[in-house]
Amino acid sequence: MNDAGKPAMGLDEWEDFLKERYPEPASAAEPFRATNPDKKKEEFRNYEANARPSVREFYRLNHHHQSYGFVQEKRKEFLSLNRRQMSIWEALEYLNTLVDDSDPDTDLSQLDHLLQTAEQIRNDGHPRWFIAAGLIHDLGKILCLYGEPQWAVVGDTFPVGCAWSDKIVFHEFFQDNPDRNESKYQEKLGVYGQNCGLDAVCMSWGHDEYLYNVVKDYLPEEALYMIRYHSFYPAHRDGEYDYLMKDHDREMFKWVRAFNPYDLYTKSHQRPDLKKLRPFYDDLIGEYFPPTIRW
Repeated sequence: MNDAGKPAMGLDEWEDFLKERYPEPASAAEPFRATNPDKKKEEFRNYEANARPSVREFYRLNHHHQSYGFVQEKRKEFLSLNRRQMSIWEALEYLNTLVDDSDPDTDLSQLDHLLQTAEQIRNDGHPRWFIAAGLIHDLGKILCLYGEPQWAVVGDTFPVGCAWSDKIVFHEFFQDNPDRNESKYQEKLGVYGQNCGLDAVCMSWGHDEYLYNVVKDYLPEEALYMIRYHSFYPAHRDGEYDYLMKDHDREMFKWVRAFNPYDLYTKSHQRPDLKKLRPFYDDLIGEYFPPTIRW
């Protein structure tokens, strides 16, 4: 999964790094700001300089391998959805077998963290489909249980087949990406048309795109945007790639930005009471999903 002798990143380290780059507002007097396109490049790079070696190695591998051709191969490999047939609860329980040994400060499971996200959304009075999206948004991480390396499961996502935004963290690691030698892929629009719409854009491969394809027939479009683009930080937090978006994408990204604080800032050390919560989430899952889904 990584070069011999290089540090391996823990499952939660990428999210910890995100929270360092995009800290939670200190108080209600300092409201959450979705994007900051005026952020100084030097300020942005400070996060890179202070990153753990394991995080740097993760991004090196991600930026080296996530080429246009690589993404096409992964889409063919996984989007036939022929790996398993599971209910949403079975998928949650399956993901729960994924253990992060790198985080000794918590014994909370993957399911605990997803329930924390969903419960905060629920407590804030959002629609039921919003709660459902919060509950399942990381289920695509079962790719790790299929044997995929972490750099092909998590990480900031970005379009492939066109020039990389300089707001993508650790941009210098793209120097070893095979697409560096493809002149078409180094153009601003690359293989795409101006304002072609994100649905026509091929994103780097990971848990977001995989889960979107698993559940795209079952949830409202707003929820699907949250799931598909919640790791697209260069766009929803740094204002990049607007030239690939249609007006409809921009409208839907209001929901991606509304979801982002719940994705980053809802983890705590308090374990949710699954026995108490289970009836509500059984009903919620039954409202949106069939008994079994192809994965």
